[in-house]
Amino acid sequence: MAPGGGKPEVTLQRRVLGYLALAAMASCALTVGVGVLLVKHRISAQRLSNLESQANVLALVGGVPGALGAGDHVYRVGTGHPLRLGELRRAAVLAAVRPAGNGQGTITIANRKLLYAARTTRAGRIVLVRSAGLAFAEWRPFLASLVLAGLGGAALAVVLSYLLARRLTRPIGELALATQRVARGEPGVEVPVHGEDELADLGRAFNEMSVELARAHESQRRFLESVSHELKTPLTSIRGYAEALDEGAVSPTEGGRVIGTEADRLERLVFDLLDLARLDRVGFTVGHEPVDLGSIAAQAIERHLPRAQEIEVCLSSRSSSNRAWALGDGDRLLQATSNLIENALRLTPPGGSVTVRTGPGELVVCDTGPGLAPEDLARAFERFYLYDRYRSQRPVGSGLGLAIVKELIVAMGGSVAAVSPPGGGAEFVLRLPT
Repeated sequence: MAPGGGKPEVTLQRRVLGYLALAAMASCALTVGVGVLLVKHRISAQRLSNLESQANVLALVGGVPGALGAGDHVYRVGTGHPLRLGELRRAAVLAAVRPAGNGQGTITIANRKLLYAARTTRAGRIVLVRSAGLAFAEWRPFLASLVLAGLGGAALAVVLSYLLARRLTRPIGELALATQRVARGEPGVEVPVHGEDELADLGRAFNEMSVELARAHESQRRFLESVSHELKTPLTSIRGYAEALDEGAVSPTEGGRVIGTEADRLERLVFDLLDLARLDRVGFTVGHEPVDLGSIAAQAIERHLPRAQEIEVCLSSRSSSNRAWALGDGDRLLQATSNLIENALRLTPPGGSVTVRTGPGELVVCDTGPGLAPEDLARAFERFYLYDRYRSQRPVGSGLGLAIVKELIVAMGGSVAAVSPPGGGAEFVLRLPT
């Protein structure tokens, strides 16, 4: 639909009206044609019935007045008064009809169809014939009535087609207008839904799509705001220390350390953003193959063991089953587990522990860090939620690590959960199909 106008809707309405009216008028024309054929057939049957009645009357009175004597008498009727046929034509008629007794029907003489009725009398057999063809004058009154009925039906069909076209195209026009509003970025667009037909289903589907689209736009807006803020903070710090180094306000060692820390933070944030971009890409896929979760835990621990030893944290694994299998993507599962271990090591104080437990279809990373508040458990895997919640109280990462873990596990057909165990700390549970 063009902005500010309803021209396409009118065009669609006219098109639907034209199709419906054409179909209705074609149906009326077909009905009139069939009616004409039926009337002609009925008139023909009536003519044969009249011919039989005339033959019965002649047989009852004993023959035709003025007959020349006993024998076969062949007369032509339907011309105003009976005409006796000549010898040749009489012989042709008698040869075509039944040789004896009563009868009626249609015969063909010299490529011309005739109706006949034969009756036996005391004076011989009487045969009446008349043309089988119908004169236009005979069925013209019926034709006029049929045409009038057809025109009335066509007019009624056009009116009904107009009403039906409006009924069909109005929801489509409303949907087109709503689509235009959504395309302009207007939030909360809905179309009225009436009934339970396919158009109503289409309207409901559009309303659901509009709600999801508005939610996605809002989520994207918040995400971009958060990313912009998190990019701005380290950049501001780097710029400040660079200017301080240039002015000699801080020592090169101190300035280099802070700039390196902020650069690491930027690098980690950029890598996490790239991971999220891959997860959101249409072509992104994960494997669904048997994976040994115990082996995944061992690889992840080996990757982070030097860091754990450096900060004096005990990093270990424990399996509740000899066969801790699940269906998933080994590389992606190792990435998710590594993210959880990295978060746990960041929060666990020296002397604490980080444990990776595995079982059939389940991998749990638990730590002895400060843990999470009960209200944080349901939102722990949201982007930047824990980062915004605790960045002033404890060490934090990029704010995207847990969101990446959730995206990966959900893509494998699994689920994630955050738990606060009774003894303190935090547990992050990954569940996968077995």
